[in-house]
Amino acid sequence: MEIPVLHKDVQKYIAANLNSDLHSLLLKKSPFTDVSIQEIVQQIKGKQVAQKKFPFLLKDEIVFPPQLSLEQSSSDKTALYKSNILKGKKFIDLTSGFGIDAFYLSKNFEDVTLVEQNTELLKLVEHNWNVLHKKARFINQKLEDFLIENTENFDVIYLDPARRDLNRNKVFLLEHLSPNILEIQDKLLTLSKQVVVKLSPLIDLKYLTSVLKNVARIDIIAVKNDVKEVVVFLSKENSQDIKCHCINLESEESDLIFDFGSEENANSKFSEPEKFIYIPNNTILKAGIFNLISEKFNLKKLHPNTHIYTSENKINNFPGRVFEMEVIDGKEIKKKSQFNIISKNYPLKPEEIKKKYGLKDGGNDYLIFTQSKKGKIILKSV
Repeated sequence: MEIPVLHKDVQKYIAANLNSDLHSLLLKKSPFTDVSIQEIVQQIKGKQVAQKKFPFLLKDEIVFPPQLSLEQSSSDKTALYKSNILKGKKFIDLTSGFGIDAFYLSKNFEDVTLVEQNTELLKLVEHNWNVLHKKARFINQKLEDFLIENTENFDVIYLDPARRDLNRNKVFLLEHLSPNILEIQDKLLTLSKQVVVKLSPLIDLKYLTSVLKNVARIDIIAVKNDVKEVVVFLSKENSQDIKCHCINLESEESDLIFDFGSEENANSKFSEPEKFIYIPNNTILKAGIFNLISEKFNLKKLHPNTHIYTSENKINNFPGRVFEMEVIDGKEIKKKSQFNIISKNYPLKPEEIKKKYGLKDGGNDYLIFTQSKKGKIILKSV
């Protein structure tokens, strides 16, 4: 496969412009007759994204797709996490895209198939996999047509539906995705015992469980407390219980596993601040298990609408940040002091708080502005 952007002189030009202003670069004329300036910028953008999301692709001969395909690709961190829990003989990715998930997920399978309707994108992925000495069967076909013609069964079927409409606006409901998972879920479960679907971190979990069949597990995956994706597992052998996993990668926090729906029967106790203060990570907040956290770790909430917890003795393995703090009066705050500001269920935002009290941002000390049942309070790290 002849790829003009891989010519040595083009690659040298790309390397020399990795830190250039891309808007200015796009206004220039390409110095090459067979490679446009748009194609050059596409490769530069790809390398910039790869540095953060999948550095294993920063190799000679790797070619990057347009921006949209890069945006929806998983990072190597989330893909690696998923690869550690999926195993079998035959694996298929029905929406392979740029193939990052498939590259990692396929490591525990003998037989790997990638389906992609975009011809040029699939050729690019096949080229990259050859460079990386990775084998697979590449099928250039619409998913719907493949499902009609296919006669094979698989141990795991994986999908990452496109989350943009025809006007490239972001969409989130399953019926608006491409493919529409609701229309094909029954067919998928005839072809595999396990179907794994990657979804937007903004998807509503209750909605998800109300429209999908045979949900066995939901993983909320964050990287450094930034929720990146929600992954739902459909299983032919599903029981009535749905296990939800809260995972915060690249942190020292423990994973939390709970039965989906258990929040409804959980209750919180309340207290004014005690010696230790707990702030759940964003996977817990996404899961909405505010009472269950109180019960599970024997913690007390400060206020029904303040998702901050407290205890007199330190609790280990909490999925979030833990501080030793004391309540202070606003008059005790010295101007020009340096603090990390946290504002939760409080009228002022961190920037407004810094302006009001004349504070500098950063340092090792924390101030938490929040509310207990008795009213507004300020907490300072000890």
